[in-house]
Amino acid sequence: MASDSLQGRHFDAVIFDVDQTLVDSARTLGEVWGRWMAEYDVEPDTSRSWHGWTSEAIIRLCLPEERVAEGLRRIEELETTLTEGITALPGAAESLAALPPERVAVGTSGTAAVARARLAAAGLDCPPVLVSADDVEHGKPAPDVFLAAAHGLGADPTRCLVVEDAAAGLAAARAAGMATLAVMTSTPPDQLDADARVRDLSEVAWRVDEAGIAVEL
Repeated sequence: MASDSLQGRHFDAVIFDVDQTLVDSARTLGEVWGRWMAEYDVEPDTSRSWHGWTSEAIIRLCLPEERVAEGLRRIEELETTLTEGITALPGAAESLAALPPERVAVGTSGTAAVARARLAAAGLDCPPVLVSADDVEHGKPAPDVFLAAAHGLGADPTRCLVVEDAAAGLAAARAAGMATLAVMTSTPPDQLDADARVRDLSEVAWRVDEAGIAVEL
C-alpha cells in the first residue's frame, strides 16, 4: 500500500510509537482505563476517540484540577502493573532488529515508565532514545515528542520517518516536518493521513545502506 512519497526515499532515523504500533495493548488499555474510571466515578465518553492522547490530557477533562495529580499517579500505577496479555505486534521485533539502534527512537504519549513496562512485557528491547510525555510540554498532536526524539538521535527532522497508528500521532509527525508510515492496527484507514499505510509492520522490509534507511512495502 505504498505511495510514491516513500518509494525511493532514504531516512536517517525512524521513530516508533508504542501502543498499537509496536505492542498490542488494546485489551490492557481497556482494563486499565475501565478500572480507573470506575474508581473515580467517571462515565466513559464514547463520543470521541482518546487514542493517541496523553493520560494527563484525558484526566484533565475528567477530573477537577485539585484531583489531577492524584489521578495521574493512579493511572500510571495501573498502567505499569497491569501488563498481562501485552504482546508484540507482527513485524515489531523484526523491525527493531533490522535497524541500527543509534538510528531508532520511541516517541510516545505515555510516560517513560509505562512505555518501558509495555515493551518489556512484549519482549521487545527499548531503543536507547525514548521520548515520552514526561519530557515535553505539549503532547501529540503537537510535534514536541517527535522533535525531541530527532534531537536525541542527532537527526534532521526532515530526514526522519515516523511509524504511527493514531491520527493524533500522524498529525504530530507532519507538524514536525517528518515523513509518515501508518499501521492500520487501531484506526480506520480513512482517518490515517500518512505518506503510506500498511496493515502492520510485518508488511515492511527495511534496507540500510550508505544512503540511509529505505522502506520497502
